[in-house]
Amino acid sequence: SFTSNGIYCEKADVYLDPWRPVEKAIITHAHADHSRNGHNKYIAHHHSIPIMRHRLGAITASGVNWGESFVINGVKFSLYPAGHIIGSSLVRVEYKGQIAVFTGDYKLEDDGLSTPLDMQKCDLLITECTFGLPVFKWQSQAMVFNEMLHWWEENTANKHNSLIYAYSLGKAQRILNQLGKTNQPILVHPSIAHINTAIEHLIQFKGVTVLSAEVDPKKNPGALLVVPPSAENAKYLSKWGPLKTAVASGWMATRGNRRRRNVDRGFVLSDHCDFEALNQCIKFSGAEKVICTHGFTDSFARHLQDQGIQAQTQWAAFDTDPEE
Repeated sequence: SFTSNGIYCEKADVYLDPWRPVEKAIITHAHADHSRNGHNKYIAHHHSIPIMRHRLGAITASGVNWGESFVINGVKFSLYPAGHIIGSSLVRVEYKGQIAVFTGDYKLEDDGLSTPLDMQKCDLLITECTFGLPVFKWQSQAMVFNEMLHWWEENTANKHNSLIYAYSLGKAQRILNQLGKTNQPILVHPSIAHINTAIEHLIQFKGVTVLSAEVDPKKNPGALLVVPPSAENAKYLSKWGPLKTAVASGWMATRGNRRRRNVDRGFVLSDHCDFEALNQCIKFSGAEKVICTHGFTDSFARHLQDQGIQAQTQWAAFDTDPEE
């Protein structure tokens, strides 16, 4: 059920990604709107735990493996890869032969860093629909990174440094993983460097420098700066000269969002399912009942109803653009 604290499994007395402090919480992933402070006990995939501890401090947390089941008061829980970011999980809940799945945030495309989505069959599916409109249709990651690389090379040829706004957890690591293969200098905001440290037992990004006021732009010609959107007014950025700027986000699929961000370029790169992938995943699940929690909930639920699926919306305190 949906309560004022979060999505609640009453029989097990446990919450899924609760938005208010509770006794026991199963967490799908480490983004701030799903993994919050104040719970007494956290359960998540073990890849998420170091990131959660970095962000939340000293928490009591236990990590589980993919497909490893744990039973609480007769209710069987298990986590499966959601493909959203490193450690992101679907939560499968089984009781008396009925199966429910909570997606958290998820994506279908394999990004080469997150464990790829392992969609589960179920009777009830609780899904996000952040990009639940037909206008949201992603190109392949390979195409997007190819465009990004050409943009960077063109800027360098014109004696400009390049800056991409990308969230600290998820998008930034994808960019480093794909563009770090060049020999050009890449510099990241400290918040991104801290996340990289939290996951260095899983992946290491070589040749990446941490941005600070002390770093000399003259020693880093043709540099790519990767910073979160919240750092756009950092004073030390001004010494990097007239920067060419870009945003990496699924929201860049619409012209209005590109204009509002006031950047030179928008790269359509998302850590969520696009409209088609949402439909594919829901169809694969075989769910007879679907609850849409955040995103374009009303229109997407209507779209599912038109296909004969029993769909409804429920408010949840998850952001549609927390770290997209």
